Order: sequence, then C-alpha cells, then structure tokens
Amino acid sequence: MAQFSVNARRLDPYKNFKFRVKWDGRYVAGVSKVGALKRSTEVVEHRNGGDPSTSRKSPGRSKYEAITLERGVTHDTEFEKWANKVWNFGSGLGKETSLKDFRKDLIIEMYNEAGQLAIAYKVYRCWVSEFQALPDLDANANAVAIQSIKLENEGWERDYDVAEPAEIGFTEPAV
Repeated sequence: MAQFSVNARRLDPYKNFKFRVKWDGRYVAGVSKVGALKRSTEVVEHRNGGDPSTSRKSPGRSKYEAITLERGVTHDTEFEKWANKVWNFGSGLGKETSLKDFRKDLIIEMYNEAGQLAIAYKVYRCWVSEFQALPDLDANANAVAIQSIKLENEGWERDYDVAEPAEIGFTEPAV
C-alpha cells in the first residue's frame, strides 16, 4: 500500500533557485550556485567458466563526485579560510595544512517557492580541492566577479527528518 506524504497532490517539481548552504552551524553568505550531487557505482563484470556467451554484472565501489560552490566576490573570507586549511602558502614548513580541521560536513537545503524548507542533504567529510579567488578580469565585461570552491566529499545522504511542507494558501479577507 502506497504511503503519501503531507502534500500528496503536489504536481510541480521543486525549482532549483531557492537554496542555502550551511557549515559550522551557520549559513554561508551569498552562495549563488551549487554543483550537482552525483554518485556513481563501478560495475564489476564476471563470467562463469562454463558459460562463455554471457557475463554477469554486480555493483563495485561507489564514488561521490566533487561539488562546486560559487558566489560573488565580497569581503566575506569563508571560502578562502577553508581553502587555506588545506594549503596555506607561506605558513611555514610543516604547517601548510591544518590536519585537525580541514574537513567539514555541510548541509544543502532546498526551499519551495514560498520559502519553506522542502528537502535537505547532508554532505560528509568535505575538503577544498580547488579555490578560485578571482575570475578572469575584463574591463570590457559587465558581469559579477565570481569565486568558487570545489569540494571533495566522502558521501551524502538525504535528511529524511525534513518533512514535505504543507503548502500555504491565501485567505480571503472578511467582508
């Protein structure tokens, strides 16, 4: 028997433009783009010795793709501080990496059009493998300067404690 959630009649999928990213217990300012959460599992093929015409397939190792976060360049230094924990040029021999805390867990939250939390994913043991402090600068361009970090991770899972919100409606004023 099928079980329905709070809002079993919703036909429209969620839009991809309302989201927030949280790490260290607080929201990260200005994130304008989050790369896809993608997992792939290797295929292990094997064949029985007495069956030369077909091979069998079974799952092997799973791997989680890196996630890229982008935001406009501001005075907020959160991206740079995290990237510097992985590699900090000029910090001195034997101190280039902060082994104690260069990994972080993060939460990616998606909201419906009304701004209600709809879906959340927890991403585990992330660390910055690429940091772009400034984009190409062009005096003839008319664009926002974007910085980005690429986060390696060791897996993610949906937070099933986040329930589908009941959709709100407007009430007519009393006459």
